Amino acid sequence: MSNFRNQIRASSSLIKHMKQRITNPAFLAAHSTRSFTTTEGHRPTIVHKRSLDILHDPWFNKGTAFSITERDRLDLRGLLPPNVMSSDQQIKRFMADLKRLEVHARDGPSDPNALAKWRILNRLHDRNETMYYKVLIENIEEYAPIVYTPTVGLVCQNYSGLFRRPRGMYFSAEDRGEMMSMVYNWPAEQVDMIVVTDGSRILGLGDLGVHGIGIAIGKLDLYVAAAGINPQRVLPVMIDVGTNNEKLLNDPLYLGLQQHRLDGDEYVEVIDEFMEAVFTRWPHVIVQFEDFQSKWAFKLLQRYRHTHRMFNDDVQGTAGVAIAGLLGAVRAQGRSMIDFPKQKIVVAGAGSAGIGVLNAARKTMARMLGNNQSAFESARSQFWVVDAEGLITEERENIDPEAQPFARKVKEVHRQGLKEGASLAEVVREVKPDVLLGLSAVGGLFSKEVLEALRSSTSTRPAIFAMSNPTKNAECTAEEAFSIVGDNIIFASGSPFNNVDLGNGHVGHCNQGNNMYLFPGIGLGTLLSGSRIVSDGMLQAAAECLAVYMSEEEVLQGIIYPSTSRIRDITQQVAAAVIKEAIEEDLVEGYREMDARELRKLNEEEIVEYVKNNMWSPEYPKLVYQKA
Repeated sequence: MSNFRNQIRASSSLIKHMKQRITNPAFLAAHSTRSFTTTEGHRPTIVHKRSLDILHDPWFNKGTAFSITERDRLDLRGLLPPNVMSSDQQIKRFMADLKRLEVHARDGPSDPNALAKWRILNRLHDRNETMYYKVLIENIEEYAPIVYTPTVGLVCQNYSGLFRRPRGMYFSAEDRGEMMSMVYNWPAEQVDMIVVTDGSRILGLGDLGVHGIGIAIGKLDLYVAAAGINPQRVLPVMIDVGTNNEKLLNDPLYLGLQQHRLDGDEYVEVIDEFMEAVFTRWPHVIVQFEDFQSKWAFKLLQRYRHTHRMFNDDVQGTAGVAIAGLLGAVRAQGRSMIDFPKQKIVVAGAGSAGIGVLNAARKTMARMLGNNQSAFESARSQFWVVDAEGLITEERENIDPEAQPFARKVKEVHRQGLKEGASLAEVVREVKPDVLLGLSAVGGLFSKEVLEALRSSTSTRPAIFAMSNPTKNAECTAEEAFSIVGDNIIFASGSPFNNVDLGNGHVGHCNQGNNMYLFPGIGLGTLLSGSRIVSDGMLQAAAECLAVYMSEEEVLQGIIYPSTSRIRDITQQVAAAVIKEAIEEDLVEGYREMDARELRKLNEEEIVEYVKNNMWSPEYPKLVYQKA
């Protein structure tokens, strides 16, 4: 435990130290002579097209920002208005249009403003990628909920009607035997990041089939905005193995395969073929699995994680963000994070996200208790898991193997006045937990009865995590939590809620436990380290980095997650922590000009500088034409 305490203290002081050093002019001057590869986005770009072809290519189109010399070089004279505009002028014009068009872009009264904003942003994405990402980065707090949760859920539900221009790749069950050649249809010679889904469990909305491509597109938008992954080197992927959604099967306008989902060995063979194809063409790519149903999420993670650069964001990313929040809640109670193993936690939901959080929380507790078998068993006893059938105990028939380790022993349950299948309200009332954690995808599950039961918590400051997405699936709202349980709680959710006015100048802070705090940094850190796998240690380092990111003053106010306006700085710190852990585990193989030997020589400040220099920024590159 002393080692863990020292690691936490070191992580906290390291982040503060690095922030002070890398913004200090003397430090920058002293280190300016050392190069950590060319800064992303500053290389001249060779293009093999001119004239209207370049204007119709969103990767290279600058619109009215093409300089006079570029217009001559690329045969654009006369094809654009004569006034050359700066990117800032372009953005001002776009933002003015966006505000004016938001309402007019709606398709009738049922089309909310959020979806109208998505439509307008998507049109910009289709014609000018650099400007799109500049707008997104500069307005990340406003637009992250549009391109990602919660609006992306609405987009996925309506994707057939919203589809205008293909983005990403579609591999279907009909493509078996052809994927190795298909992957070469993608024009980019280098792909760093793939987000792939089979559409079987999109957020908490269920099986949306081929419409799930929207979630992969949204995640990669955040990889570009938050982590500075070059947008020309990302690839959203849909693996269409059919759908069990009867509405889609009977919809003549549905864009996907209208057949029931493949299962068993047939399903695995499709995923295997996809993985072989993408890693054959791009051996160093990182694949993030997204929104696979629980049945396959764990199996595929175990199948590939030790041999491929991949991770599952629902299982591992959600777990990391939850761990950071849980550690933050301990700090908000005025205690040290090493008191985390004493927390009593009731978990509502035993799907891939819920089990992922449980496994990660148990491992974290065990590390703090000595990281032996006794510590692992002791940590297990801190969790009470409730699913749709109630409290999970060893009496449960046909228990899910993934949930089995968290089934409560019959004798201890009876001693607490509980039994197999006890309701959530009963469990909360008898356990008196420090934390009520919702990962159920059941909107309103934390009813008035459940929240009133939490008033009896033995904690001085109980925490409520309503983590299910999108907003309509949140277990409760922030206002319900504060009004029923009381002012002195910690509240976090998966989708954004407004802060609650508690009166007398006091504010109930609503923390969004968003996966975007971690997955961009995990991906970027893995890419820049060259590690061939994403290890448990790298994931743990990411979570601990986020946990200590907030200052003591902030956490005591109940703020356990940072503002998304700081997302690029957060991602830098998380990526640096991932690289540092990869170095310690001897997993690094290097990236571009920075080989493994050079990486191991970097100190903490230099690792952050290395990360920063390899983050793409949305600046128009100089374009140089060359015949193909």
